[in-house]
Amino acid sequence: MASELAPPFFVESILFLSATVVAVPLAKRIGLGSVVGYLAAGMAIGPFGLDFIQSAEEILGVAELGVVLLLFVIGLELEPARLWRMKGDIFGLGTSQVLACGAALVGLFLLAGQPVEIAVIAGLGLALSSTAFALQILQERGQLSTSYGQRAFGILLLQDMAIVPLLALIPILSPASGPSSGSDILIEVATTVAAVGGVIVTGRFLLTPFFGLLAAVRAREVMLAAALLVALGSGGIMHAAGLSMALGAFLAGVMLAESSFRHTLEADIDPFRSLLMGLFFISVGMALDLGLVAANWQLIAIGVAAVMSIKGGLIWGLSRLFGSTNSDALKIAVTLPQGGEFAFVLFTAAASASILPYDQLTLLIAIVVLTMLMTPLACLAHDVLAGRLRNRGVESHAIEGFAAAKPTVLVIGFGRFGMMVAQMLTSEEIEITALDIQPERMAYARKLGYKVYYGDATRPDVLKAAGADEAVLIALCIENDQVMARAIDLIRSHFPQAKLYCRATDRAHALDLTRRGVEFQIRETFESSITFGRAALEALGIAGERVSQIEDDVRRRDHERMEMQLTDGPFAGADRLHQVTPREGDGKPTDAGPAED
Repeated sequence: MASELAPPFFVESILFLSATVVAVPLAKRIGLGSVVGYLAAGMAIGPFGLDFIQSAEEILGVAELGVVLLLFVIGLELEPARLWRMKGDIFGLGTSQVLACGAALVGLFLLAGQPVEIAVIAGLGLALSSTAFALQILQERGQLSTSYGQRAFGILLLQDMAIVPLLALIPILSPASGPSSGSDILIEVATTVAAVGGVIVTGRFLLTPFFGLLAAVRAREVMLAAALLVALGSGGIMHAAGLSMALGAFLAGVMLAESSFRHTLEADIDPFRSLLMGLFFISVGMALDLGLVAANWQLIAIGVAAVMSIKGGLIWGLSRLFGSTNSDALKIAVTLPQGGEFAFVLFTAAASASILPYDQLTLLIAIVVLTMLMTPLACLAHDVLAGRLRNRGVESHAIEGFAAAKPTVLVIGFGRFGMMVAQMLTSEEIEITALDIQPERMAYARKLGYKVYYGDATRPDVLKAAGADEAVLIALCIENDQVMARAIDLIRSHFPQAKLYCRATDRAHALDLTRRGVEFQIRETFESSITFGRAALEALGIAGERVSQIEDDVRRRDHERMEMQLTDGPFAGADRLHQVTPREGDGKPTDAGPAED
């Protein structure tokens, strides 16, 4: 009775959340990663486990939005120019992988005595890896930006595009349908081109001004709603054209990758993406028929071993052929040997078209889910092997673990002070990421050739999206003392590895920053005042050596006064202001009378 009075999906939500908070921490604690935890949670509460939830299909329909949002976030990280540089990995290595793995697996099914149409659908479907699964592993390990991570992503992107022609094969192979007419094919091609062109044009020319208007309003919830609208809307357009929703969201993300709002958009969408991705993996785990696995465990075990070994071996060989080191080729091979979520789509469509019998459909789904489950174990075994080889003195380029780091410098606040800091850093070809919250300042910086992203320094999710978790130095060039204080506390809590260099607005602010223990602080006018004073003394005819002597003495006295103020209050050390710099051979400094700080 209580469940009947509960709101829709209330009981299911409680079950999902309960299973997640138990299974995921346990899986991560033993080193298997969160994805295995989600799969285990799904198997436990699903119809083939404890049977708390009877159907996974309705949940999977909602959960697939997680894949859409994941591809949108990935697109935000890939500027069009960078994507163009990856064309060899996408169309060369990616196409080779699909064709080679597909041909090998189709041949395996033919050797097993399967009909041609079943062998083609099963072999090509299993050749596709899991975009959601592999990218989740790469992101958890922080390896998406590495050379092997980018090459693996190129393969996955081509696989996402390959689902379109594979789905087009189903009516051709189906015994219940005739061949498509030439006019139908032309209409499908025209619709596809129009959908892709519409998403690209809209993203390239309309979205950045649109988000600029929203940023001026300073309403975070509106920016969040707009980000979800863009990701899901672009996916919906592509879905209406018969293409992958994930591909549409990816294109929209790529078009926004050059926008100043990419880091904030990524931070806004990431919580939804993470929750829906977890729901997706739970629903996949729910689809695993444990009774079927038990009844056919030998056949399924052979299938899992065959798929993972064939795909892993071919991916390693093709990666080496396309120029990867042995270490990178091995890491790609152990990241992409599983079946993917698009295999579910292809197999289900084939079953609806009377190509796949139900018993073979369930066996193939079981093989896909178990290959997903085994992938984190393969990655873990790779890391253990790499560690043992290093301990035995084997060269690191032969086989390496997944660990890598890419340092980042963040400049937060891009006014006149921050811009000069950026100029100093970029003059040494140091790559920076600049953040600001004022759209007009960002527009001015763009006119000068600087790339400045919209981002709030008091939001840890935005700083993380901008690379703060890998930053070796964060330069806080913010004018507002209170905002800087909150940002310092946040950075110390979430990104303790980063050194903090801060702009102080005045002496009192400099004292506060020193008490907070930042690595470096400087008053914004201190150096310019010293330079101004030098120029004035030189104009009055004071010799250069004497001017340098005065400058050194003023700096020394200022430092002494700062140390006294830290312990004795703001007026301590006032006598240091009025001393005359002694000449060489003179005695102690003398009082020069009143002066201003």
